[in-house]
Amino acid sequence: MRKGAEVIVKIEKLAYGGAGVGRVDDTVIFVDRAFPKSTVKAVITRRKKDYFLAKTLEVLEKSPWEREPLCKHESYCGGCLWQRLDYSTQLEWKSRQVEESFVHIAGLEKIPLYPIEPSPSTQYYRNKMEFTFSARRWLNPEEIQKSQESIHDRGCGLGLHVHGAFDRVFDVEECILQSPASVEILKEVRAFCKESAMPAYNIMEHSGFWRFLVIKEGKRTGERLVHIITMSDSTGDTVVEALGKRLSTKGIEITTFVHSTNDQRSQVAVGEDSKVLWGGGSIREQCLELNLTISAHSFFQTNSLGAEKLYGRILEWSDLTGSEEVWDLYCGTGSIGLLLARQARLVIGIELVEEAIRDAHKNAEINGIENCIFYAGDIREVIATLAHRRPRVVVTDPPRAGMHPKVIKALLELSPSRIIAVSCNPTTLARDIRQLLSKYSVKTVQPFDLFPHTYHVETIVRLDLR
Repeated sequence: MRKGAEVIVKIEKLAYGGAGVGRVDDTVIFVDRAFPKSTVKAVITRRKKDYFLAKTLEVLEKSPWEREPLCKHESYCGGCLWQRLDYSTQLEWKSRQVEESFVHIAGLEKIPLYPIEPSPSTQYYRNKMEFTFSARRWLNPEEIQKSQESIHDRGCGLGLHVHGAFDRVFDVEECILQSPASVEILKEVRAFCKESAMPAYNIMEHSGFWRFLVIKEGKRTGERLVHIITMSDSTGDTVVEALGKRLSTKGIEITTFVHSTNDQRSQVAVGEDSKVLWGGGSIREQCLELNLTISAHSFFQTNSLGAEKLYGRILEWSDLTGSEEVWDLYCGTGSIGLLLARQARLVIGIELVEEAIRDAHKNAEINGIENCIFYAGDIREVIATLAHRRPRVVVTDPPRAGMHPKVIKALLELSPSRIIAVSCNPTTLARDIRQLLSKYSVKTVQPFDLFPHTYHVETIVRLDLR
């Protein structure tokens, strides 16, 4: 087979990453947007060492678990790739992929796997969405038919990425992930920015002004934070202030408006310098018995109601008696550590993002918790300064890339009695667990679906010192 060849593929399973997997003459093919038990005509897009990549051209026989999409953008959006798949089937495959990761990557023969915990809500469950500006707005097929324009409209686009294209953004008109109010905010911001004299960011030329829009919501409190990220420009500051004023008069409940600048080439929705234009610069959220403060750059689980289930299980598996010193690595706003603090002697939280640590200190004060110490800095460096201490329980919740090898080495040297590993990526989690198996045994594993309609899955693992 070669690139451009068309093949008929019977899809056997789903791979982590969302693609359907099938075979043609014993050759493995990963087919984009294809579901188990379906038969598709696909075109080969790329050759790898042991397999081929392909995309669906036509569905010849539908999967018995396929359904109508919930959103009009489904066919080209890079967000909900499993939106057409029945939800119970989504759960089944996520659980399988966690199990397969631990077998094939961690090298475990038997997995003490608990049933996957479904999300309390499958629509409008996200408390945070990031939208990208583009100087070259991508037109969907319906728009092209109406306008007879090129697929790229050289104007100000604001929305989500087209699936499989890092440089193409389409205007989002509806979304089933975050609340309808957040979509209204998105539309207002887009309309204002298109009318403004400031151009959207051009990723190819590293020029322009508007870069990202981030909306955070307190699902329990109803508070909203709007965060606009731009290139630095003295004349643009006045324009952003006008945007904030326009949003404050539109009748949409917005608690605070923050403006940050970012002049780096990397496409990350993080600001280097931030300014609160109105409001307190943060929102409140409630999680179990905690009252939390969340600011523009602080991390909190994106599914608030699902996080309550996740945190409850972490509390249970930590099995604290009140005498333990607990470490919370990659602690974000401190939510996990603060919950554990009520049952521990001392909690130490460590996080790279200084703004998140400031929130963690505020959250400890708000909740009257005095047995927590929080450090801002590189996890590896902070652990080195604390090497004289001996935690009994360590909770880790790293980014998708997993833990740095030096952090894993430090954990093996510290040898806490119990490690609770939390991750949104079962493959990197299994890789990290494999390295810990020299001293630890896997006691329990449980997946949590915090990301309905996507292939992502949250997993927690309890490891006990041998």
